[in-house]
Amino acid sequence: MEDFAHAMADFVREHRAWAAPIVLLLAFGESLAFISLLIPAWGALVAIGALIGASGISFWPIWIAGGIGAALGDWISYWFGYKYKDHVAQMWPLSRYPEILPRGEAFVRRWGVPSIFIGRFFGPLRASVPLAAGIFEMPYVRFQAANFASAMVWAAALLLFGDVIARIMEWLWRAV
Repeated sequence: MEDFAHAMADFVREHRAWAAPIVLLLAFGESLAFISLLIPAWGALVAIGALIGASGISFWPIWIAGGIGAALGDWISYWFGYKYKDHVAQMWPLSRYPEILPRGEAFVRRWGVPSIFIGRFFGPLRASVPLAAGIFEMPYVRFQAANFASAMVWAAALLLFGDVIARIMEWLWRAV
């Protein structure tokens, strides 16, 4: 995964115009139930966040792209759970990780709408909470409100974390 994050950051450094579309796709993949299990992209998002201050890439379009990508990934995951209900657990790759969906189901049952916001920040839950919300037919408007709000906060947190780490490293480099 570290090589993937470095490769994405290097590409964005060399092709700044592609930063927002790449962040949108990475956040989408990280939030899409099936893809997030195969290719965790959060490291690449943090690495791209580190480029924001270091290479003069504007934060705002990158942040908006990341938030929209994450919200779209969860939106599709919710729809998939709503449409396919009990058949989701038998589909690949979730069939290879049988513990993920029951954990998401328990989490959604216990926390309700706040589970969407909380689940966004925890890897395995991020993949299963929107599916479980769709399976249990969480009210659509309430799901989407939590989905978009949490997606924007999540994208900002990852990108700003990378930016802060880069600034600290730059400060340490100058101090030494």
